[in-house]
Amino acid sequence: MSQTAPPLPVTWRPRRARIVAYGFAVLIVLGAVVMAIFIAEPFKLPDRVAIVAFGCAVAYVLHLLGRVRVVADEEGVTIVNAVRTHRYSWPEILDVTLLVGDPWPRIDVSDGRTIGAMGIQGSEKARARQATAELEALIRERGEAREE
Repeated sequence: MSQTAPPLPVTWRPRRARIVAYGFAVLIVLGAVVMAIFIAEPFKLPDRVAIVAFGCAVAYVLHLLGRVRVVADEEGVTIVNAVRTHRYSWPEILDVTLLVGDPWPRIDVSDGRTIGAMGIQGSEKARARQATAELEALIRERGEAREE
C-alpha cells in the first residue's frame, strides 16, 4: 500500500498524551493552590508559595510531555521531543520506521544517528501508522534517497 504525501506544512501531534498531560497539569496546579489556601496554621506564606511553585514545576514537566510534535515543511522536518528539538533538511533524513510495540517512530538521519519522534505516539495505533506512512511518503518524495 503506497501512501501519498500530504500537502505541506503538516504537523503530527499525539491526541491522548496531550489531553492527559495538560489535564493533569491543570489538576495539579489547582490542587496546589487549594492546598496552599486551606493548609493548617503552622504553615506560613513561604510554605504556601512553595506548594504552589512545586505544583507549577510539575505542570511544566507535563507541558514538556504535552508539547511533543513532528512538523514537516518545505525545508525539512522539525522534531520536538520532551527536552530537545531537532531540525533536519529533507536530504538529511534517510528513513522512518515504526515497529509494532515501539513507543514512537525512529528517524534515521545521514550522520548515523537515529532520533525518536515522540510526536507520533505508537499507542495511537492507526493514527501512528498513518502519520508514519505520510512522513515516509514525504521522505521518498523530497529526500535524497529517492526510490525509483
